[in-house]
This record gives sequence, structure tokens and C-alpha cells, in this order.
Amino acid sequence: MGENATWRALGSTVRVVVEGGDIGRAPSSVADLLDVVDRTYSRFRPDSELSRINARAGQRVPISPLLARTLDAALRAARLSQGLVDPTVGHAMRLIGYDRDFSRMNDAVLRTDAPVMRLEPVPGWQSVELDRATRTVRIAPGVEIDLGSIGKAFAADLAASAALGASGARGALVSLGGDIAVAGAAPDGGWRVLAAENSSEPPTAGGEVISLQGGAIATSSTTVRRWTRAGVKLHHLIDPRTGMPARGPWRTATVVADTCVDANTAATAAMVMGGDAPAWLVERGLPARLVATNGTVHRLAGWPAPIQATVAS
Repeated sequence: MGENATWRALGSTVRVVVEGGDIGRAPSSVADLLDVVDRTYSRFRPDSELSRINARAGQRVPISPLLARTLDAALRAARLSQGLVDPTVGHAMRLIGYDRDFSRMNDAVLRTDAPVMRLEPVPGWQSVELDRATRTVRIAPGVEIDLGSIGKAFAADLAASAALGASGARGALVSLGGDIAVAGAAPDGGWRVLAAENSSEPPTAGGEVISLQGGAIATSSTTVRRWTRAGVKLHHLIDPRTGMPARGPWRTATVVADTCVDANTAATAAMVMGGDAPAWLVERGLPARLVATNGTVHRLAGWPAPIQATVAS
């Protein structure tokens, strides 16, 4: 595959690859974009625009074009998933201890004896009133927005286009913490993508490799961002129906869709949905790879044939 660059941003591994041209300014263009994303909707920065919006719950406030577009994508994801992917999980995230960038969650924080268990649904995406015409938003009192997974996927979609434009290459691929978006023409044979549970794995690591001709691919997993708090094992995928980490038969879901936002929506919904996920994905014609908690792999709805498979199913 063509020229590439790798670094860390938004608490994730970023990889930019271009095909049919020089990588040029693609990395700096993507890095600049991700810096704006971080300053706009990081929930870990008290100076981010999102943090300021959360602090003004109950008021209608103007928002930037980027936050408006990302929030619109998050509300659409909530509608399409019937609330299984919901941007109002911010308070629930803090209750289970995920209140800072994961790289800063040391053992003292993760193993605190502070109680965290409180089963209650999150407020729900209907508590967010986005006015697209006036570009303003009002969230109900007590609601905290978290744009984590959808925000990262939306950034990947934007970054792929930015990398293509900055490089002048025929095609570009951007991987942002397991969310992969492509733009322009694919290389001969397609983009080779490793179906990995850990997004920090290098593309040359052993495992199942597929060919992606276009669109995007996203992975949602409970195997990486895990911690123990008050003696309870936790992860970052919240079930909006309970406000607690999702419990189901899958440890990883990977989905191919037209955009990274759509792929991420489906992957996250599948993890939260549990046993009904295979039928739900097949009904929507979304190619998917589900890994059960016992390691069994299920390939659904036309998941691309592996180029190389070292993981038994």
C-alpha cells in the first residue's frame, strides 16, 4: 500500500495512508482537523465547546458548524438505532469512572472503592433540542452529552476527505482508533484492512485481513477500554436502557457501511443489542463480523472474504 504516517490523537492511534501520490501535507491537515475536533467536542476538556454546552443545560445556546453537524449525526444515530446509540450517556460515563482520557485512568482511579452501581436509563436523545436553521441547541437540565463514538467516526469521515485533498493522491484512508474511512480511488486489490479488536495493532499484525473497495468500517469492542472500580469489571459501552456497561454475547462487532458514522452506529448498536444483533444487521444488509465472548466468529450479510485468516471460526 502507499505512503503512510502514524501518531496518537484523541486518545487513539491515527493512521493516514495515501495511494497514487505523495503523502505531502495529508498528516498535518488531518492533525489540524483533529485538534479542532478535540477543542470542539472533547468531554475531557473543560474548555471545549461541548463542556460549555453541558454546563449550560436548560438554556438554548448557539453552537459552531462542526458541533452542529456532529450533534446532528449523533441524533440521527440515536433515531436509526432506536435509542441504543445515545449521546446523552455523559453522566452515566462519569458514574462508572470514565471521566478522563483513558490514558490518564491510572490504577488509583480505576480501583477506587467508590460505589458506581446505579441502574437507571439515560435521559434519552429526545432531551436534546437541535435547531438546524438557527444552529442552536438546548439540552434538558441535568443532561450531559457525550459524542465519543459517533464523534470519532464523524471525524474519521472528515479526515479521509481532508487527507485526499491535502495530498493530491488518487485515494486516501484514515484510521482513527478502529474507525476507518476512505476517500477517492482504492488501490489495486482494494484497501487491505486488518479486522482487529485492538485498534493499536499494526496493519501487519497477524489476523484476518479483508479488502475494502470503498465506504468505511468501524469496530466496537469491550476488550480494550476496560477497568475495575469498586470490585466490578467495567467497560465504556453504555446500554442507554440501564445506564450501565452493556452485557451481551459479543466482545467485538465490526461493520462495513457507506460512512464511518453509519458503520459505527451499527457496530455500537449490535454490541448493546446483544442476541438480536445478527438478524438486525442482516435485515439492513450491513456486512458484519461479530466475535462472541468465547471467541467464536460470526460473519454476516456479505462480510468480505478474508484475504488471510489466522483466527478460526
